[in-house]
Formats: sequence, structure tokens, C-alpha cells
Amino acid sequence: MSRFPVEDIRNFSIIAHVDHGKSTLADRLLELTGTIDKTTKNKQVLDKLQVERERGITVKAQTASLFYSFGGKQYLLNLIDTPGIQAQTVANFFLAFEAQLSVIPVINKIDLKNADPERVGKQIEKVFDIPSDECIKISAKFGTNVDSVLQAVIERIPPPKVHRENPLKALVFDSTFDQYRGVIANIALFDGMVSKGDKIVSAHSKKTYEVNEVGILNPNEQPTHKLYAGQVGFLIAGMKDVTEAQIGDTLYLHNHPVEPLPGFKSAKPMVFAGVYPIDQSEYNNLKSAIEKLTLNDSSVTVHRDCSLALGAGWRLGFLGLLHMEVFNQRLEQEYNASVILTTPTVPYKAVLSSAKLIKEYKEKEITIINPAQFPDKSKVTEYLEPVVLGTVIAPTEYTGKIMALCQARRAIQKNMTFIDENRVMLKYLFPLNEIVVDFYDSLKSLSSGYASFDYEDAGYQTAELIKMDILLNGNIVEELVTVVHREKAYTVGKSICERLKDSLPRQLFEIAIQAAVGSKVIARETVKAYRKNVLAKCYGGDITRKMKLLKRQAEGKKKLRKIGNIEIPKDAFIKVLKTQPNK
Repeated sequence: MSRFPVEDIRNFSIIAHVDHGKSTLADRLLELTGTIDKTTKNKQVLDKLQVERERGITVKAQTASLFYSFGGKQYLLNLIDTPGIQAQTVANFFLAFEAQLSVIPVINKIDLKNADPERVGKQIEKVFDIPSDECIKISAKFGTNVDSVLQAVIERIPPPKVHRENPLKALVFDSTFDQYRGVIANIALFDGMVSKGDKIVSAHSKKTYEVNEVGILNPNEQPTHKLYAGQVGFLIAGMKDVTEAQIGDTLYLHNHPVEPLPGFKSAKPMVFAGVYPIDQSEYNNLKSAIEKLTLNDSSVTVHRDCSLALGAGWRLGFLGLLHMEVFNQRLEQEYNASVILTTPTVPYKAVLSSAKLIKEYKEKEITIINPAQFPDKSKVTEYLEPVVLGTVIAPTEYTGKIMALCQARRAIQKNMTFIDENRVMLKYLFPLNEIVVDFYDSLKSLSSGYASFDYEDAGYQTAELIKMDILLNGNIVEELVTVVHREKAYTVGKSICERLKDSLPRQLFEIAIQAAVGSKVIARETVKAYRKNVLAKCYGGDITRKMKLLKRQAEGKKKLRKIGNIEIPKDAFIKVLKTQPNK
């Protein structure tokens, strides 16, 4: 590894929307540099998880060191194949632009029959202000013009800014756990060098370790004698616990302390959902599985939670709905864990009104991730809900339908730009809870699949939020408490009541299902009681005899309703909680 001076190293990532060919391009780059042999079996080589291969998406970032000869020199290229971004692709471009990173635009899939690279190049020029002649047109599937991508990486991306003469300073950017070797940490070296036998210290835990092995990922682990500043590789140092390799941690040589690197800006969870074991005896196994998965995915936040109906569990925070679905699938496939995943919610905020409450909560503005803990209006001056700036790009013929959909979701239009004669770009400010579950599906449906949706965090705004209780015969069911906007209260309440009516088993007494805001009932459904025909033996006779029997039955049912307990089966909770009510 000493043969590669810093000026001959390039570090780059492939960033794109879901299903735009990132992993296919990575396969071709691996083949082109001789990292892997050219075979027809090279599909998603860097996607090693079962869920990645099933869904055809990248879930976990993978690193590969490539050796490429160009212009009479051999270069070391460190590639990171990033996860598929469900949204925020445009937002990520502007983040890279603000950080003054080099951006190479690549137009993929030019082999498709309906491909129009010239039109796409003009769109890139209009939206991102990148000259269309800088776009590299490729077909990753067939390898067409892929070598131009590697040449552009060498020519347009500067070498890393590092200092090899300084003491070791390495950033842990990923990690995996091996039951035989412990934690395998992926590191990027900013200063100095590291070799087998070195004693290193974690800036996070202050623990000292001895390096057992270092090497590069090619894409499988390949041990080397040393790693130098500017290079990317792996390190094994006897870390036994999954919590010892924190992503964003800085490693340095023993007796040579350095200023820790800033690490990563922690991602803010946008969606929260309750996760509970189907059987409480599986609690510890599920706890272990969640701990190991969150080691590799620091963007998932974990809060312990408890439900009277579902038992002990957790409330987890995710970046989006796809992130939540993939996490759940990995729990099932990799750890054989069967879980109950509740309806996703978003984090709300409340500004407290009195000094006493501020002292109790130790802050003026509190964040609520569990609807059951939503404070009463008498305790707060205002409620805040998260909002996002959404960008919709679609054919102009669908503009009217899309605008109607956005307005129905309480969105405020910010901008409207015609990219060309056939496509329009709409910018809206959306309340996050209006788009988090089914907006993307609705948009794709009404636009025949041609519209794309992108969003970025836009902070919080004041909103008329209310806490809605669900009551069964007058008793509040805490697990079904939900937070809704005042305008949507009736629609959501009616939907939950109808869903619960279909899920609850009938009793010998009538069950009243009510949605209430404070003391006001806004929606109601009734589960009819089983009814015995007490008049079956009355053939003719005086009507007063029949009335007497019916009155006695009614009194008995009234008494039974007062003393009868409604035990809600777990599967009824699952049906109501797992499916978001239609708004």
C-alpha cells in the first residue's frame, strides 16, 4: 500500500435515487478494474444481504478498493456503494454542492428504448446548473462508456487532504460483527498510518486495543501490512462488544492523543413505530437482535416502550417508510425474530405554558414521539408539527391531479417551474404526517408511475393538533390514542372505529366504539350483541307477556354491559395498529 502516494488516491461514492442502477454500475467498475472476473453472475456483487438481493436495492453501504491504470500511472480508487435513497436525492446534491465536493453527473440506462439522454441532460442543466456536456452517458447493464466514469473520477475529483507525517487519526465509518473475530471496523485514515501490532485508543470509549489485522476490501477482506493516510480499509482489534465500534468514532495511537474528528452529523429520524415481540418470552432475543442491527445503522433511534395490550417493546425512529420496512425484514431474515410493527407516527413538539411544567420537564419545548404522552391543551401555548419541502417532477398532463392531491394533504405551494415543454417541477411545503405512509403510492398511481417525489427536512410549524381517544363502552384504550390535525379528526376517527368494529369479537352485550376529542364524541360504531330469541316459546297469548320477557332481557343486558369487561384480542390490535387509516 506504500506504492500509492496521496496524489494517486481518489475516494468517491455513487449517489442516486432507488432503482437507478447504482449497484449495476458498481459491478461494472469492479470488472473494469480487474477486482472481480467478468461473468454473467456478477449481479449486485456488493449487495450481500438477503433483503438487498430480494428487493434489488442497496441497504447497507459497502466499500471496495479498486486499482486502475490511466495515463501511465496506477491509481487507488476507494468506492462506497451507498444505500438507495428513497427520497432526498435532490437535497443530497445541494448538500454536496454546499460542501464544495466534486459532482460528476452520470446518465444511466441509455440502452432503454424510451431513453432520451439529450432531454435528461437539458433537465440536469436547468435544475442543477451543471452544463449538459459534462454529463457522462452510460449503460451500466451492458458496460457502455463505463470507463469514462473512472477517468472522470481521476480527472475531476481531487486527492484526499491528509498528512501522513502526523500521528494516526482514523474515522470509523461502518462496522460489522463476526462471532469468531469480534468487531470488524471500516476505517478511513486522515493522518498517519496503522499496522498490525499497534496499540490504538478509541476517542469515544477511551479503551486501548492491539491491532490484530488491517487490510483493504477488494471487495472481500484482503490483509495488508499497513494502511496509510488517504486510504480506506478494515481493522480488527479485539473489540468484543457491538457497542465498542461506534460509527463516527476516532481511533489514534496509544500515547499520541489527537483532536477527535467531528464524526458524522447524526441523521434525524422522521418516522416512529412501536416494535413488540409477538411472544414476550422472545423479548431478550429481540433486544439482542435490535442492538446488533443498530450497530450497523446508527440512524435508527431506540426508546424503550411498554403497552398494556402488547407488552414490553421499543419505539424506534427511522429515516422513512422504506427504512422501516427494510429494518423489519432484516429482523425476520437475519435474526428469525417475529415482531408486531405498529402504525408509523411522526415526532411532534409542544411549547409548555407554565414555569412549573418547564421545571418538571427541564425544558420549555418538549418532543412527543408517543401519542399517548401528548400533553393537554391547557398545559401548552402551541403545538408544532414537522414539515418537509417536497419536490414533485412529473409530466405536465398530470399537473392538475397532482395539485389536487397535494392540497388534500394540507400542502402549501411554494414554486412551479416548467423544466421543458413536457415536464413540470412543483415545490410544496408538506406536513410530514400527511406524506409518511401512502402519499408516494397515491402520487405514482395518479401519474401512471411517471412522477418522482423528493423531500428534505424543513423544521417545524405551528399546527392545530388534537389528541384523539378511542373508547370502548366509555373506557379509553391507551394503545389506540392518536394525534391528528383538527381538520382530519372526523375522517381518521371514523376510519379507526370502523376498523375496530370489524376486528372485535361480538359479546353478549352491546359494545360502543367511540372516537372522542376531550369530552366530545366525534365518531361512533356499535358492535351488536348476541341476542337470544326469548319469544321463541310464546305462541300467541297476551302481548303483555311478550313485553315482560323483552323488558327482562333488556335489563339483563344493561346490567351485563355495566359489569362486563371487553378483552381485546391481540390480533384485533394488530389489525388496527398496523394499517394506517385512510385520510
